Amino acid sequence: MNNLQIPPEAIVSTSSTKPMELYAFIDPLCSSCLDLQPIIKKLQVEYEHYFTLRIVLSTKLSTLNSFCKTVMIDDKDFTHPALPSVAIKAAELQGKRAGMRFLQKLQEHLFVDTRNVATYSSLLSIAEQAHLDVEEFQSDIQSKEATRAFQCDMYISREMDVTESPSIVFFNERIEDEGLKVCGIYNYEVYEKILAEMMDMDIHRQEPPSLDELFLRYNTLSTKEVASIYGVTNYAAERELKKRTLLQQLERIPVANTNQWRLKTYA
Repeated sequence: MNNLQIPPEAIVSTSSTKPMELYAFIDPLCSSCLDLQPIIKKLQVEYEHYFTLRIVLSTKLSTLNSFCKTVMIDDKDFTHPALPSVAIKAAELQGKRAGMRFLQKLQEHLFVDTRNVATYSSLLSIAEQAHLDVEEFQSDIQSKEATRAFQCDMYISREMDVTESPSIVFFNERIEDEGLKVCGIYNYEVYEKILAEMMDMDIHRQEPPSLDELFLRYNTLSTKEVASIYGVTNYAAERELKKRTLLQQLERIPVANTNQWRLKTYA
């Protein structure tokens, strides 16, 4: 962990009065970055009334320039190492929530369903499943705005000297104060403590939403995530989740060491 200043390029004008700003640096195609998602989700559920979150893609790519020279993507099997990252920024042009839904769905396809996410056709499918405006997404993924947004993320990573994914950088509302960079993955309580210390006050948890509302927001959750958010045992969480599968509301996806659960979709 170390201190740093926020670069001007990272500042986004906002009317938010929340006292903290968190920058989460991830490589969307890196499995270790997937481990940060449960921490981010729980922080949002419990303390989002205190902070705004910005996802920064810190993918190490040497071939972005060649993508910038691509005039038109007219082949559904078009593939490029920068394409998933630019697609995430294209999704964000429809709003932060839309961008987060797209990112989570992309990681689900890659790490849960073990599908290829680097082709144009797969990204269109992900956009549809993430409930984006697909026509707008098709236009945005080829736009200068999406490419520039990705270039901006890489600039912010360099300026903040973020060389490890995942990382989270905490800033408070006092401009003269330095931010705190946390590289790697720690226990949830570490991030909770940092949030309280940087705000210099006692912080209070929000009550979690209903399980139905939680799945509407995140679409896919593990047994461990549900248990952690509601403060119950894995057994109790799994029992409740199984009830939802019997009601055809959720479907279970067995993965290593736990189960993933996602909203049931119908063709």
